[in-house]
Amino acid sequence: MAIRLGDVAPDFTAETTEGPISFHEWIGDSWCILFSHPADFTPVCTTELGGFAARKSEFDARNTKIIGLSVDDVDSHNRWKDDIGETQGTPLNFPLIGDETKTVAGLYDMIHPNANDTMTVRSVFIIGPDKKVKLILTYPASTGRNIDEILRVLDSLQLSAKYSVATPVNWTNGKDVIVALSVSDEDAEAKFPKGVTKVKPYLRLTPQPNL
Repeated sequence: MAIRLGDVAPDFTAETTEGPISFHEWIGDSWCILFSHPADFTPVCTTELGGFAARKSEFDARNTKIIGLSVDDVDSHNRWKDDIGETQGTPLNFPLIGDETKTVAGLYDMIHPNANDTMTVRSVFIIGPDKKVKLILTYPASTGRNIDEILRVLDSLQLSAKYSVATPVNWTNGKDVIVALSVSDEDAEAKFPKGVTKVKPYLRLTPQPNL
């Protein structure tokens, strides 16, 4: 069954390049990004894993753990790690799940027969500390993931989880945000002391509240 936003992320146990994990326990009180790869030693994914490794500190600063998955085994992953470090300039510094039985891929509906009936599609899941799925992205094999966009969405999700706000089109960290419709005008003045600009009754802007 397909996973939807707001569903509890399926729990599982698995071997990884950093040892065995129980997924929900491993997440703990952090946010998590789980992303899949069609197979080891694939060109686009090699660049992605190196790219995420190079920017891991940015996810750490957001209390977010990164974990990858491929339907090859951990021994293969460990050989692939050497190539990632050599070609991308940053060694892999987060776990990569071995899923040769496709158990985790099945739980997360990562195998789409219309794309390929043997390999995982290139999915991204952002999971909150409550273990619920906050975001799902699916990429074709030919298109590398955009880490800036994943960080942007993560910032938006974390902001809206803490404050009664949403983020407008092309929002980036530091820009004005939208006051949620659930907040009355009177309450908005108290909640957002930096000020509220009413563009329309349904569109009210305020400076980002956590800055």
